[in-house]
Amino acid sequence: MDFGVFIPIGSNGWLISTTSPRYRPSWALNRDVVQKAERYGMEFALSMTKLRGFGGESEFWDHAMDSFTLMAGLASVTSRIKLFASTAVLTLHPAIVARMAATIDDISGGRFGVNIVSGWQQAEYQQMDLWPGAEHFARRYQYCAEYVQVMQDLWTTGRSDFKGEYFRMTDCRLSPRPSARIELVCAGQSGGGMAFAARHGDYNFCMASGVNTPQANRVAVASLAAAAAEAGRDVGAYVLFMVIADETDAKAMNKWKLYNDGADPVALSWMFDQASADTQAAAGSTARTLQIPVGAVNTNMGTLVGSYETVANLLDEAAAVPGVKGVMLCFDDYGTAMDDWGLRIQPLMRCRSYVTPVA
Repeated sequence: MDFGVFIPIGSNGWLISTTSPRYRPSWALNRDVVQKAERYGMEFALSMTKLRGFGGESEFWDHAMDSFTLMAGLASVTSRIKLFASTAVLTLHPAIVARMAATIDDISGGRFGVNIVSGWQQAEYQQMDLWPGAEHFARRYQYCAEYVQVMQDLWTTGRSDFKGEYFRMTDCRLSPRPSARIELVCAGQSGGGMAFAARHGDYNFCMASGVNTPQANRVAVASLAAAAAEAGRDVGAYVLFMVIADETDAKAMNKWKLYNDGADPVALSWMFDQASADTQAAAGSTARTLQIPVGAVNTNMGTLVGSYETVANLLDEAAAVPGVKGVMLCFDDYGTAMDDWGLRIQPLMRCRSYVTPVA
C-alpha cells in the first residue's frame, strides 16, 4: 500500500477559505515537505499543474509554481521517494514532455513519473489563446491517448513517426531515453476517463466526497477495476484525502468548522462557473463533482477530520477497500503536517506497521 503527499505547489493548499492556514508556495516549503515525506517512509510525492487561480479574498491558487521544474529540483535533494510532475496537455507538446521526463529520470535515478491533466478549467488556457473550444470536453481523452502514444514511442524506441488527428511526428528523436519506465498517473472519473486510464495509465485517482467516509470511493475503485479488466491491464487505484488532525476529535472538528465558516464565496463561485462550462459532463465526472464541494474543500476528495488516532483508523479503513493500491494525502497546514503524519498518525496505522522512518 503506497502512501504519498500532494505537495503545496499552489497557494493555500486545498482549502478555499480565508480562515484556513494561508501560505504561498515556495521551493523551501516544498523541499521540506518532500524530504520529510521521504524520511517518514512515504512512497511518492505529486505536484499538480495550475495556471490560473480562483481569486477572491483568499487568492486561492493565484500563486503557483511550475510542476516539472519543481520536481527536477526535488529529484536532486531526495534519494528514494517517487516523484510525479503534471503536464497540462494543451500547453506542452508530448515530445517536449518526453524529453523533460527523461531528464528528470536521470536526475532522480529512475524515480520519476508523469500525471496526465486533460484540462477542465478553460480560463487557464484562454489566457494564452490555447483553448480549442468546448469541443475539447468531448474529445479530450482521444487527444490524451495520442499524447501518451507519442511519449511512449520516444521513451521505448527513441523515435516516433506517429500520425494521428492531433499529433504528427516525422522521425522525431529522443536520446538519452529514460533509464526506468516512466509511470503514468491519470484522474479520470467519468466512463471515458476510466477507459483512458485503463488503457494508458499505471494508476488512476478515484475520488470520493464526504467527511470521515473513508470507503466512499468503493464504486469508483470498482469501476476502474472493471475498466482495467476489460482492457486486460493492471491499473492501480489511488485515492485522495484531505487530513485535518489534532490531539482530540473536538479540536480537529473545531478547525474544520473554522475553515468552513471562512469559505471564500468569490473563489468558490469561480470554481463553480468553470466546472459548469462542460455542459455534457457525465455524472461522477470531475466537472460535476467540483460543483458539489465539501464546505471549503475545493476538489472532489474525501476529508478525514479527527484526532491522530481517529485519522489513523480512518486511513486504515480507506486502505482496506479492495483494489486500492495507494493513498495520496493533502493537509490543512503543511507547516506541521509531515511531522504530525510521521510521528503521530502513521505509527498508529495497522497498514503501515512495516514502515521504519529514517532518523
